[in-house]
Amino acid sequence: MRRELELKDLYSGFREPETIKAYASLIEKESKKLSNTLSIMEVCGGHTHTIMKYGLNQLLPKKVNFIHGPGCPVCIMPKERVDHAMVLARLDGVILVTLGDMIKVPGSKGSLQDARAEGADVRFVYSPIDTLKIAIDNPDKKIIFFAIGFETTTPMTSALINQVINSGITNILFHINHVTVPEPMRVLLDDKTNKIDAFIGPAHVSVISGSKIYDEFASEYKKPVVVSGFEPVDVIHSVYMILRQINEDRCEVEVEYSRSVNYDGNLQAQELNDMFFEKRESFRWRGIGDIALSALKLKNEFAFLDAEVIYRDILPNAEIDDYKLCICGDILKGKAIPRDCKVFQKACKPSTPLGSCMVSSEGACAAYYKYGDLV
Repeated sequence: MRRELELKDLYSGFREPETIKAYASLIEKESKKLSNTLSIMEVCGGHTHTIMKYGLNQLLPKKVNFIHGPGCPVCIMPKERVDHAMVLARLDGVILVTLGDMIKVPGSKGSLQDARAEGADVRFVYSPIDTLKIAIDNPDKKIIFFAIGFETTTPMTSALINQVINSGITNILFHINHVTVPEPMRVLLDDKTNKIDAFIGPAHVSVISGSKIYDEFASEYKKPVVVSGFEPVDVIHSVYMILRQINEDRCEVEVEYSRSVNYDGNLQAQELNDMFFEKRESFRWRGIGDIALSALKLKNEFAFLDAEVIYRDILPNAEIDDYKLCICGDILKGKAIPRDCKVFQKACKPSTPLGSCMVSSEGACAAYYKYGDLV
């Protein structure tokens, strides 16, 4: 039987335990100035895993509360988009290529793992550029890259498109599912039933887009935003920075992850994205619903590469709801935690996921399942 975790166990796992202790003490001091509980949403699933793995929620005073946001690209993928991948993967002469986290995401008729078990040629890559070799090695096949991810991975897809065009490769198509961070943050804040006092901003997204994309949340919504790195010391430092803002009556965008993030971001990557992509009118986020201008699509001039255009007559359009007992939607909105779900750790496990939050390595349910018994 696992012994009960002690506070010293948390500190001992950190690279900078003394720094963590110092920030925990400062946070305790600042929290005494709060008149109400402070609810901080970490937008990115990577931050959720850091918080759970290292028990950071156990180090914070009761007046400071983490709530989990929708920053997991696999978790927000609606079933109908997964069904698109399933239809394409089962076409004769097609190799469907995507990033590894997509393998177990359930659509309405199974997952890509199921399609592969049935004989479909589904391949998973660590980098989109690996798709080039697959295409070159299989000149008689049509390669469809099912692109997913936030601003972090979009430049890699852009780079692949650029190479496909410049190299004259004619057997690669793209199904684009790239989404963007600010729009769902805005939707969550516009929902008055949500209790969000501040945000821990995503790290890798901000490397590409810059911290400028969060300006509106400080200036218009009056919510502090601190862009954080993924180390435990980054996250707890970011919490301290937020507390300082609250207690000093400030609402600003600050960058804790200053070693990699600046205000403007990676302008070269942004220019490459702008060359090939434009905003979709709307995109349906799993568990959240339609969000205007929250995703990208290929520009019309690149329709010859667009699998959604080329195969539009066979791709399903009907919206498909999640499993009725799954509460991934409320978890992605920060209204619930995995332990609130009736099927969590029962019918829904990593081996048999019912919802997308249990599938992804960045999903909140996966984090609670893996680390929840530690803290």
